[in-house]
Amino acid sequence: METQTIAGMIGSMTDSNSQDANQRDRYSRQMRFPHIGEEGQQKIGDSTVLLIGCGALGSVIADSLVRAGVGTLRLVDRDFLELSNLQRQTLFDEEDVANGLPKSIAAANRLGKINSNVKLEPFVMDVDSSNIASLADGVDLILDGSDNFEIRFLINDASVKWDVPWIYGGCLGADGQAMVILPGETACLNCLMMDGPPAPGTTATCDSFGILAPIINVIGSFQVMEALKILSGNRSAVNRNLNVFEMWTNEFRQLDMSRLRTSIDCPTCTQKNFQWLNGNRESQSAVLCGRNAVQINPQQKSALSLPELAVRLERAGRVETNKFLLRFFVDEFTVTVFTDGRAIISGTDEVATAKKIYAQYIGA
Repeated sequence: METQTIAGMIGSMTDSNSQDANQRDRYSRQMRFPHIGEEGQQKIGDSTVLLIGCGALGSVIADSLVRAGVGTLRLVDRDFLELSNLQRQTLFDEEDVANGLPKSIAAANRLGKINSNVKLEPFVMDVDSSNIASLADGVDLILDGSDNFEIRFLINDASVKWDVPWIYGGCLGADGQAMVILPGETACLNCLMMDGPPAPGTTATCDSFGILAPIINVIGSFQVMEALKILSGNRSAVNRNLNVFEMWTNEFRQLDMSRLRTSIDCPTCTQKNFQWLNGNRESQSAVLCGRNAVQINPQQKSALSLPELAVRLERAGRVETNKFLLRFFVDEFTVTVFTDGRAIISGTDEVATAKKIYAQYIGA
């Protein structure tokens, strides 16, 4: 009996040693980087990261973090895959599109084949003030792979309130921006955008203006590099600027944010007024009974130039307009936009689908 017990212990030790050796081999090149080492790698492996958005940026971020050996990766996305995603969303293929899988599920399936030691937690949901607390519970870092500023301001509120760093990233055309927010140390998103998100219809979107895949890889890789600094315990090395990449015109700019936080009375950083987290700034939506349509009514009202919006949308579909409204036809949907930014999306009674269409073509 004693011999069997000892033999069993030797077998367990051998298995454990073999697993440790495999892990050292997997991350050997990363651990040889002097600022990571074994200690930094252990910290990365013990960390939990929340990634909101599994599309273009999310694909780059998730793939890199899983290969780097992050302990737990929580994947959240409200969307399903479409053929147009494959031009830039590198985790997915035609089979995923044919299967109609939610992005977070398809991402987890692929990522599990890359590194089976990472714990993957996929969620198919629209992040809002009612669920972000549970999603962010116990995380060490939040990464932005989203496609609209409403979610980013919500993340910003959560980050500052719960003292969790987050990394903003956004792309359009061949341009991109990225910034790290360290609560209590750096400016937050609200410091940078005191007027709140751009009003609906006032800025271009990926669907109206287009996007090139290389800028996605640049911004996503920047976000992951900063994530590895934070997760490995190298917080002092974090880039604290607003970084702007304009790849078509070959420009890269870093904007110093060091004085911004102390020079303004930020509602979020200074006043601790979390309007997005409290649900006071969320867009209002309602299913229109018997019409197979959803009304999206943004919280922030503003005068919308329908002619200017029509010019942007003509690249993506057929547009009809008069002085009262604009009607945009895309796929099986009809989007009717009014001058106050309100829109009715016909062709669906699903709020998440309507929000997606609104974000894609109108913005914010």
